[in-house]
Amino acid sequence: MMLDSSFRSLVATLSGMAPVTPGRRRSGSLLTAALLATLPFTAQAADDCPQRGDLAPIYCDANGDMVADAPSDPGEYLDPDTLIFAYTPVEDPAIYADIWEPFIEHMREVTGKDVRFYAVQSNAAEIEAMRSNRIHVAGFSTGPTPFAVNLAGAVPFAIMGSEDGEFGYTLQLYTRKDSGIDSMEDLAGKRVAHTSPTSNSGNLAPRALFPKMGIVPDEDYEVVYSGSHDQSMLGVVAGDYDAAPVASEVVDRMAERGLYDPEEVKIVYESKPFPTTSYTYAHNLKPELIDKIKEAFFTFDMQGTELGDEFEGVTKFVPVTYKNDWEVIRDIQEANGVTYTTDNLEG
Repeated sequence: MMLDSSFRSLVATLSGMAPVTPGRRRSGSLLTAALLATLPFTAQAADDCPQRGDLAPIYCDANGDMVADAPSDPGEYLDPDTLIFAYTPVEDPAIYADIWEPFIEHMREVTGKDVRFYAVQSNAAEIEAMRSNRIHVAGFSTGPTPFAVNLAGAVPFAIMGSEDGEFGYTLQLYTRKDSGIDSMEDLAGKRVAHTSPTSNSGNLAPRALFPKMGIVPDEDYEVVYSGSHDQSMLGVVAGDYDAAPVASEVVDRMAERGLYDPEEVKIVYESKPFPTTSYTYAHNLKPELIDKIKEAFFTFDMQGTELGDEFEGVTKFVPVTYKNDWEVIRDIQEANGVTYTTDNLEG
């Protein structure tokens, strides 16, 4: 079920986001700068916190698992009557509200809570909403996940996978078949679309991996930010960009919807697999509620649902940990000099 208009408007006002009306597509991404800029000052760091790694000062990581610890005072646990679920802003949010409805209904049954889908317009807005306790369960795309962990206290626990527990997607470099680009070297002097600064496959991975193949973004070719994977792909097809690194899972779904003709493009390079969208809960939820949320994810059978049809090749949610399963992403981001601050959070 989508938020009713009054509730949607209220949440949008609080988070600095324009409301989404059904069927209306978000254009671009707005950084909620005023709200995010206050992040380091919203709470005083705990004097007795032994370590926090890259976490913002309002969080602690005493057990070393690289995610925010639960509050030490049970009185600080959140147990909302209504759980707000958000999904990473990739494509038209109106489409995803319908796709997620079977799962939302399943979560209602398992948790005993009213669960509502909230369509966010940007990674920054989604992260700010979780930090401010306005969303409680959320899917964050690969690159922004470490920002959600460190800035918003998000705790990744699940990912979409196959029946045997496999998961992941690849970075694919697309160009038109008639572009004359047949190898990485041919990118020299070209105009290449990256998605957004925090995107893993759309920006950070190319900046870490391409130089090893003799091509340095911003030096050997011009980087143009498109705003999203689908816009990168459509721009390549239209000839607006010479090439684009994109996430395989996104362009596969676009092809299934008939948004472009696969016969017009070709893949010049493909990486090893990366983790896909992380599904997270807010670190300060009541432990019993967290258990119910996990139960909802791990007992949901995607087969035969709109969700299963949309994400081809996956049948269920499988467990993950941020420390282990996002290590390759952190390595890529470290190679790009990324630090988890609000200044670096865009798109």
